[in-house]
Amino acid sequence: MNPAKLWNSYRQVATQTAPPGQLVLMLYEGAIRFLDRALAGFLHEDPREFNETIHNNIQKAQNIIRELSNSLDRSAGELADQLSRLYEYMDRRLMESNVRKEVDGIKEVVVRLTIVRDAWATMLQSQHTSPIDDGRAHFVPSFL
Repeated sequence: MNPAKLWNSYRQVATQTAPPGQLVLMLYEGAIRFLDRALAGFLHEDPREFNETIHNNIQKAQNIIRELSNSLDRSAGELADQLSRLYEYMDRRLMESNVRKEVDGIKEVVVRLTIVRDAWATMLQSQHTSPIDDGRAHFVPSFL
């Protein structure tokens, strides 16, 4: 079996067996990875590769951000509202960056996603060291 097929099999098993909190972390990491690929697209000299690489990877990141937004527990109150507004803002910035083919919005969203991802990872880490672990998030990020 070639390495790409092995990697895809591993990712499929990992996503099917990961707890919900870990899946959210994987979504953040995936969105950041796609945006890094979009930024790399700005290095292409061929106009077709330039546009396709940027557009396709921004679209993939936007799909992840929209999924994160749609999966928010709206009963969580203010935290869910703030995250929803943040996701909406990031989606809008990526759309603008895609239309205009500008790096600034992409870089801004990468920074914001990295902050949220790191906070989420810290929360997951603290849950694993907590004596009570019921699988639910008990962390409110300090940046919100």
